[in-house]
Amino acid sequence: MGNDPITSVIFHLITPASHNWAPMPGRRTLVFLLWIIVTSCLVHAKQLAVVTDLANQTTNVSAAELIRLFNARVRNWTDGKPVIIVLRDPASVDMELVLRKVFNMTPAQARSFIQAHKPSIIVAGSDEAVLRFVATNRGAVGIVDLYSLTKGVKVVKIDGKLPVEQGYLLRGN
Repeated sequence: MGNDPITSVIFHLITPASHNWAPMPGRRTLVFLLWIIVTSCLVHAKQLAVVTDLANQTTNVSAAELIRLFNARVRNWTDGKPVIIVLRDPASVDMELVLRKVFNMTPAQARSFIQAHKPSIIVAGSDEAVLRFVATNRGAVGIVDLYSLTKGVKVVKIDGKLPVEQGYLLRGN
């Protein structure tokens, strides 16, 4: 076993000493606390995907292009269709990563920004609502949880990477 202190703690929590098989006092509590920490980190590690309608010819954007797109600096796609941005409520936990990495705004600033850019930015109540709108409206683009994806939309790569790949802009917490 290496000298990594975290590995040592986990090893000693789950493996009784060979000479003493009696449970370590408080082991269950420590394992439970460790489980809470690990699962809370996993819950907060979002994996989001940028999606467009199936007819949209865009398959890849750079991070800079994505930021310009979602900050309403790009008004039309290359085929001339107007861009319609569909987002979740800026105050929702699901939007924390997007606000930080794409908008660089607080929830209050994002709400004001959305108000100023209606009707080109729409707020949806759920990932399912984002997906339905994007799937049925040419030019729509949205951001949803990776695990909400359906066949009715197309995932857009960012800097050549899919949401499951390391380095994808909207991956992490």
